Amino acid sequence: MLETIHLYHTNDLHSHFENWPKIAHFLNKKRDIHKQNNETMLLFDIGDHADRFHPITEATHGKANVELLNRLHYDAATIGNNEGITFAHDDLDTLYDHATFPIVLSNLYTELGERPSWVVPYQMMNLENGMSIAVLGVTVFYEKFYELLGWQIKDPFQSLLETVNQVKDQADLIILLSHLGITDDEIIAKEFPEIDIIIGGHTHHVLQKGKEMNGTLLAGAGKYGQYIGHISFTINPHKKEIVQREAEVYPMEEEVEYCEETASWLNKEMVKSESTLSEVVAVIDKDLPLDWFRESPFPQLLVQALLDWCDGEVAMVNSGMLLEPLLKGPITKKDLHRICPHPINPCKVYLKGDVLKEVIVQAREEKMEHLQLKGLGFRGKVMGRMVYEGIDIQTDTLEDGKQHVTEVLVHGEPINPEKTYAVATVDMFTLGPLYPAISHAKEKIFYMPELLRDLLAWQLAKKP
Repeated sequence: MLETIHLYHTNDLHSHFENWPKIAHFLNKKRDIHKQNNETMLLFDIGDHADRFHPITEATHGKANVELLNRLHYDAATIGNNEGITFAHDDLDTLYDHATFPIVLSNLYTELGERPSWVVPYQMMNLENGMSIAVLGVTVFYEKFYELLGWQIKDPFQSLLETVNQVKDQADLIILLSHLGITDDEIIAKEFPEIDIIIGGHTHHVLQKGKEMNGTLLAGAGKYGQYIGHISFTINPHKKEIVQREAEVYPMEEEVEYCEETASWLNKEMVKSESTLSEVVAVIDKDLPLDWFRESPFPQLLVQALLDWCDGEVAMVNSGMLLEPLLKGPITKKDLHRICPHPINPCKVYLKGDVLKEVIVQAREEKMEHLQLKGLGFRGKVMGRMVYEGIDIQTDTLEDGKQHVTEVLVHGEPINPEKTYAVATVDMFTLGPLYPAISHAKEKIFYMPELLRDLLAWQLAKKP
């Protein structure tokens, strides 16, 4: 007799808890239905569930996220870069202390090259019909960032080669939880035909009906809990093979009902988190105004903090990193978290003068200042004007009616195109296509685990 296995998956929630009560109701309802029908249901998370932009995640160091997964009886999860490189070493090392599900992750190791106690390279699941499923997990290869936090991250493809060889003779089905992104998932489908299903995340792709490649089914359910992924596969337990498989996603916006218990729990956690973050970190005697498109005091304080923290020669950061002005009086962790929620770290890059000038000119373009960026750790609304410390720029309005950079001065002297400058800035600029000249810089120094709001607290505390 043929049997149907139902596999549900979430990925890249990024602590968007507004959708979670609906998700909880939906999954609990599905679990009840499958139980009544004597069908097996599996539930996996593919990482980036925890994002420090949310006060609950910030105050609980992600442990509230783990409790939410516990309450829905997840069968396994892997981690994303938000769990892996935005939490301090000890916070990640204890994040899953009370998890009731395995963390499947084969390419993360301690500094000593040992596997952390809280991960397994794969998880074998034995079904009642005698079939066995091997669940594998890998996360994105941000080698330098993990190293700075006291971890070793290994090449996920090499890691997969090892784990696939370990399980292929003992598993009837192989499922991969991949926080690598759709491009790498497609490569894996071509290079590892032994893997039957790849459930993906990181690039927030939505595969409405899945994608078949080289005999492997790829799946992905977007971001922020906007969708729940579902894969059903019909199996012949006697032949121990898949007869049919289908993938789909369920949009949560169409769900009307929600789990009141989950909503109530989140509300209580929010109250507790706000209390935890109420610690005063500084007291200031005057307002710090903010303007995203003109020079203003608050961004100037942030860029000065970057310069001092990174011991740079000059510094640059976009005003959009700050979401609100800072008012005089006591400043709490909650204030700084609300105003600067990004999981973004300071860094120092070494740029020749001609390259630095190229970046400055690009940053002053209207389209860059008004860019509504999504991703790269940025949790703001708009990039805003770039502000500098140690750099002065002169502009002029030309025939096109727009302001253009006409001269760049470094500490009062014309920028030297051949000199290399130590530029304190943010790691976001090193990660993507925003400023290729920065992302391609050969020498970069990252400062972790401190986030920009930690630098603000430090800078404000030392102000007279």
